[in-house]
Amino acid sequence: MSLKDLLDNSKDKSLSGQKWHMLRQSITKRLLSGGNSTIAELSTELQSSVPTVTKAVNELLTEGYVVDMGKITNSGGRRPSLYSINPTCAYFLGVEVGISSMSIGLQNIKNELVSVELGASFILENTQKSLLKFCELINSFIEDSSVDKKLIVGVCINFSGRINSMEGFSYNYFFSENRPLNEIISEQLDLPVHLENDTRAMAFGEYCEGVVDDEQNIIFVNYSWGVAIGMITDGKLYYGKSGYSGEFGHSTIFNNDIMCQCGKLGCLETEISGWSLINQFKEAVKEGKQSKVTLDESSSTLQHNAIIAGAVNLEDTLCVDLVTQQSEKMGRYLSILLNIFNPDLLVIGGDFAQLGDYALLPIQSALKKYSLGLVNRDMKLKKSALGRRAGVIGACCVIKEKMLFPLINN
Repeated sequence: MSLKDLLDNSKDKSLSGQKWHMLRQSITKRLLSGGNSTIAELSTELQSSVPTVTKAVNELLTEGYVVDMGKITNSGGRRPSLYSINPTCAYFLGVEVGISSMSIGLQNIKNELVSVELGASFILENTQKSLLKFCELINSFIEDSSVDKKLIVGVCINFSGRINSMEGFSYNYFFSENRPLNEIISEQLDLPVHLENDTRAMAFGEYCEGVVDDEQNIIFVNYSWGVAIGMITDGKLYYGKSGYSGEFGHSTIFNNDIMCQCGKLGCLETEISGWSLINQFKEAVKEGKQSKVTLDESSSTLQHNAIIAGAVNLEDTLCVDLVTQQSEKMGRYLSILLNIFNPDLLVIGGDFAQLGDYALLPIQSALKKYSLGLVNRDMKLKKSALGRRAGVIGACCVIKEKMLFPLINN
């Protein structure tokens, strides 16, 4: 029996075994949500006798759901044992897909990454061949890990762009009108699959395991090749009515007649993004500006990374000036969101977060200048703590939330 089956009330139980199953289930839920406990604590909380709880815990120990953490110290008398959920009884797979790479991570029930591969080579193309290759790489990752596939509760896959998480469709890649993409991938992996927008997953990763402390209303900015936001309200991901919230970068802001990658003119991304940074760098060089950085014309991703690295590692004047100008603009338009949503916390993530103060200080200065003082005073600004792992960790957190937590809270 898997951990999911143990927690699932929908499974048929005989009348005679139902009460016993519910006790085992309650113990497991308590250890999952409340942390380590002694027999006495479980007996009190679950209102069941010590001998009965002891017998149930011993069964769970034998079956591998629970582990004995050893004796704890007390003021006197016999020292009780402390019990915990077994970290190896369930796993969650997170996958983040980029244009020219993908990252995969496997996390256990204790939120520990037991296997991770960041930036694995993969070219995302909107073809059946690319999709099959993608699934093949995930299966190979699982096979190479030391984890039994039967213990993987589910998979969350992050794509950029328009993702309908509720119905399992991706409208930017591998779209089929006949079947949801999550069903197609699920057949290839033989695992439950959930699709998520990459920025929302990153936001949830920071909320669960990253820079967030006790804040419940958060705006996460994925400032990378493009620009998007993930929102958390009252501790939960905000999707919007149709599931497409967060497309901040495709807000028509500028009257510049520059074509955005979405097909509209003057979007925020046309002047504030990784791809616009490349255009700005090339234009500045044409105008005679000097730089230590030489762009590799074979790859736009390499060009984007080279300019950011030029600012961070080389302190190249042109690169620093360009990212500073962009970040100041970013702060100006983020101030609109602050005035509207009044969040507890604003988190800057994505590739531009690598710039540290080169990006954060101009953003912070602009926020103070353009947002309402009362709103800005009550809000914290932080840089992503998870960095490049945000998407993978966020995906693991999302699939855990979708697959396991409803059963824990039931």
